[in-house]
Amino acid sequence: MSDEQTHVHHAIDYVEIAVTDLERAKAFYAAAFGWAFNDYGPAYAGIRWSDGDGEVGGLAVGTPSGAGGVLVLLYSDDLEATVAVVEAAGGTVVEPPYPFPGGRRFYFHDPDGNRLGVWTSA
Repeated sequence: MSDEQTHVHHAIDYVEIAVTDLERAKAFYAAAFGWAFNDYGPAYAGIRWSDGDGEVGGLAVGTPSGAGGVLVLLYSDDLEATVAVVEAAGGTVVEPPYPFPGGRRFYFHDPDGNRLGVWTSA
């Protein structure tokens, strides 16, 4: 998938795997599955699509899901509207929208306590 990929509103778009040692995790996933990475500093590496363009997810030290967890990220065309529908449906926003390299995101818990994130490029 290229950097010009189409993001789908409210679809699963990206997955972050929480790790405690970024270099060890990169070495493992490269050896086990042939994954390649885009490095964004000492605490984050994007997992490249198999064709080398764009990213499907990332390895993150100290992510909100906690070490050993996976954080599912959905995409939104309108982040504030998504915050409103999450809350109206019974979810709890645990970190309001904030900027990050590439856009903005927020985190919420669903009614069962699962932590998910939603991001937008705008």
